[in-house]
Amino acid sequence: MNCERLSIRNHRHVIERIIIKGTLVLDTPTCLGSGDVEGDTDLVILRDSVEDKALLMGSSIAGALRNYLRDYEYGYNAEEICVLFGGQRSEEEGEQSPLIINDAISNTIPHVELRDGVKINSITRTAEDGQKYDLELLEAGTKFDISFELIIENNREKLIRELVIVLQGLESGKIPIGMKKQRGFGRCHVEEWQVWKFDLQKSDERLDWLNFEHWKLGLFSSYPIHKSIEEALGLFLDEKEDKRDRLTIHSTFTLASPLLIRSGQASSDKAPDVVHLKSRRNGEFQPVLSGTSLAGVLRHRAERIVNTLQKNTSIIDEIFGVDFSKDKTKKAKVSRLIVHESVIKKSNDLVQNRIAIDRFTGGALHGALFNEQPIFGSDKTELKLELELRQPKPHEIGLLLLLIKDLWTGDLPVGGTSSIGRGRLQGKTATITLALENKSWNITQASENEPLIIDNSEDLEKFVDALNEEVAA
Repeated sequence: MNCERLSIRNHRHVIERIIIKGTLVLDTPTCLGSGDVEGDTDLVILRDSVEDKALLMGSSIAGALRNYLRDYEYGYNAEEICVLFGGQRSEEEGEQSPLIINDAISNTIPHVELRDGVKINSITRTAEDGQKYDLELLEAGTKFDISFELIIENNREKLIRELVIVLQGLESGKIPIGMKKQRGFGRCHVEEWQVWKFDLQKSDERLDWLNFEHWKLGLFSSYPIHKSIEEALGLFLDEKEDKRDRLTIHSTFTLASPLLIRSGQASSDKAPDVVHLKSRRNGEFQPVLSGTSLAGVLRHRAERIVNTLQKNTSIIDEIFGVDFSKDKTKKAKVSRLIVHESVIKKSNDLVQNRIAIDRFTGGALHGALFNEQPIFGSDKTELKLELELRQPKPHEIGLLLLLIKDLWTGDLPVGGTSSIGRGRLQGKTATITLALENKSWNITQASENEPLIIDNSEDLEKFVDALNEEVAA
């Protein structure tokens, strides 16, 4: 490049740089797929080629943060006006993002969980041909050392505010990463932060930035550690600034009958033929109700309700999304309903022996003896279900209320072998919240034989009426 071209080049006038490091911890199993289809499973995790540790791409973090910032500032599906991530791909003369996000590798060689899934026919309630898959997941508790660098030319206050928004969302567990986020995978939070500020208009701080050990992973033991990014950057957010329109349902259930969600991997050679799905949490395997299983059950029951009301099932696609690979007649659409994975606390594992019966002779089929290990509940058994619907409409809220009612009364079983009485839940408490309208309702039931106590039941009834009006329309 000659001197003349250098003189007319539009150089960036950087006045400040801020470096941020943190420790990100996975709260639920996470799918960081590599796209490689030649492994033992349909989808394997992305690994570092040198150390065989899990690799979290900076582009994956950036995409999750960018979407969250847009939703937080302007609401879902709004036009993007933020400056933190530069111009959009559609812009011919977009600007480079002032935020640099580095790739991160896990602190240790990760433990991997194998999960399998299958599409169930809503009419026959059996598995569809060719719709079985399996995938690798990073177990909960895996840690990554993440690193950011903010380059400031102008708009300092706006840049730092937007940076605090996205990092506070990451810190508090509001921003999942990886694949299948709508089904509970990829939830995470940040435990600790360290922040360095360099005023490049001062010669000594320019030298400090040049001598900074950018390559060093992890937190610096000789530098202050902050639990809150708001405190570290000196800017505190107002919760009222959040423009995300969403309905959240936090409910507590117990097991009214045994529950069996089949696991795709046996813990040992001597394990029963079928065991309940477990996930490693806090160093031990705990039984879970997966978000994929619960979402499938809710979708099938929603279809049944809508068909009974003689309404077009497009309302189901609007809530649960459309998978183009499974139905090429429809346009792909992401699910607006987020169904989180739930840990089942204080349950018991018992093995039951079963045998298949020949329907013609009435006798036992030869070689058809098998054993299963479902989980059984007690008075202390508890699982918390968490649902979130983005951009809720009144009739959609009404449909979700009917689904929660069916779960609550045990009319809607979850998991497998429901035909022999398994998978029934019993509701205990529920809190329903409409974020933008700042409204909430509480539902409690002390025991199965006690009456329901509902706050402002008339308001909830209006949502169900809206569903009936939608059907009439």
